[in-house]
Amino acid sequence: MTAALELGGLRVDPPVVLAPMAGITNAAYRRLCAEYGAGLYVCEMITSRGLVEGDETTKRMLVFDELESVRSVQLYGTDPTYMAKAAQILCAEYDVAHIDLNFGCPVPKVTRKGGGGALPWKRGLLARILEATVAAAAAYDVPVTMKTRKGLDDDHLTYLDAGRIAQEAGCAAIALHGRTVAQAYSGEADWDAIAALVEHVDIPVLGNGDIWEAADAVRMVEETGAAGVVVGRGCLGRPWLFRDLAAAFSGTAETTLPTLGEVTAMMRRHAELLSEHMGEERGCKEFRKHVTWYLKGFRAGGELRRSLGLVDSLASLDRLLAELDPDEPFPVGELGSPRGRQGAPRSRVVLPEGWLDDADGSDCVLREDANETTGG
Repeated sequence: MTAALELGGLRVDPPVVLAPMAGITNAAYRRLCAEYGAGLYVCEMITSRGLVEGDETTKRMLVFDELESVRSVQLYGTDPTYMAKAAQILCAEYDVAHIDLNFGCPVPKVTRKGGGGALPWKRGLLARILEATVAAAAAYDVPVTMKTRKGLDDDHLTYLDAGRIAQEAGCAAIALHGRTVAQAYSGEADWDAIAALVEHVDIPVLGNGDIWEAADAVRMVEETGAAGVVVGRGCLGRPWLFRDLAAAFSGTAETTLPTLGEVTAMMRRHAELLSEHMGEERGCKEFRKHVTWYLKGFRAGGELRRSLGLVDSLASLDRLLAELDPDEPFPVGELGSPRGRQGAPRSRVVLPEGWLDDADGSDCVLREDANETTGG
């Protein structure tokens, strides 16, 4: 049995974290995943500047389900002052219990401004941001963690230095996605890098990358010594994965694969929760993006899939779901296969001019957008 994850005074048992994903991990999806298993479920990433300046888009993202007793938010930013102020707002006004900082996003519109996965190259700036944010959250006894990647590319690795800086700044843990920024979501995650970081720091390390099944999570922990796992794309269309993860970390080896009937019940529940939080019309539109993930590998016909992708009410969803065969077994051929975005590695990482010339960046000043939304 794997020990619970301790983040300051916050206990996470089993040591499983739902990764924040833009447009995915809203209050409805977090609630749905939590209904299948315990763990920590992180809100979509928000920007520090957007929060501090009262941006309406940012505030709309900070919605929590009524049963969400442990509020966790991922914060993005490049300015220590904004990050500290945003952390203070999250703690004082939104009653969050955990703040995660995004230094892993590989999206060009973010890295070209020095943010996300590009920022750890500037060791001095990273330290200033972490120290300021940890200090602001410490006044409320709220733990701060950080998420990062191996580095910009194989020639510009940053994760070991980032781990040391996170530890010295007082972070409660560091999560490492075992890919570089250049890889984005392509190729395979490097679990050896996660193991190396575990050996390098004394704070808990969470492993992220290529966890498609519960067995993958257990194997990652066993092979790397990680204190827990962060699950992102593997749970798309599969909120029940958290049930399997909870069972696996408790020592139960069995995996319960849902029939198509059980999957349609999850789909209906997901759309229902979205409708409760957003209103039925918007909630059903938000649900459309999940249809392909839920039905991946099942025999649902193309016309039915297209109709589900245009659903605009719970009643129409019910009519369409009734056309599916509830007894169809789960397509075992899909087990272990990648889900969500993948793509190809980038030939180069888009960075600010002269970014690589100075690896310290103690005096670096960056401007961030108020409504940046992405994931790492």
